[in-house]
Amino acid sequence: MAGLQAGAPTPQSITVHSASRVLEVGFSDGAAFRIPFELMRVYSPSAEVQGHGPGQEVLQTGKREVTLAGLEPVGNYAVQPAFSDGHDTGIFSWDYLYFLGSQQDRLWADYNRRLLAAGAQRDAPMPEKGGHGCASH
Repeated sequence: MAGLQAGAPTPQSITVHSASRVLEVGFSDGAAFRIPFELMRVYSPSAEVQGHGPGQEVLQTGKREVTLAGLEPVGNYAVQPAFSDGHDTGIFSWDYLYFLGSQQDRLWADYNRRLLAAGAQRDAPMPEKGGHGCASH
């Protein structure tokens, strides 16, 4: 099934911690991660964030205070969060949640590097979207 490699760890527990804004996920291999909602939002696997190919990623800003408005299962392989800023199109496979959790330090460093390169501030509001006709946004 897409997003689930054979033998890959699967979640045994998923807990939303609204006050601290983290998703706690415990996996079948014993690993447990506390993934900040902001990290999930900044690295959402949706086309709105990732674009439609390499180099089309959209740098996300102003997401530090984002919360989860909902979290729905997608089959037996993923969850789909609804974020407080209205973003709800990313489907987070178990593999992707494991990646986010296990690579947090590297991902935060990469995010900060991209912010610096773009001359953007982490807490700056997102610029208004331009209409480019993509039905997936």
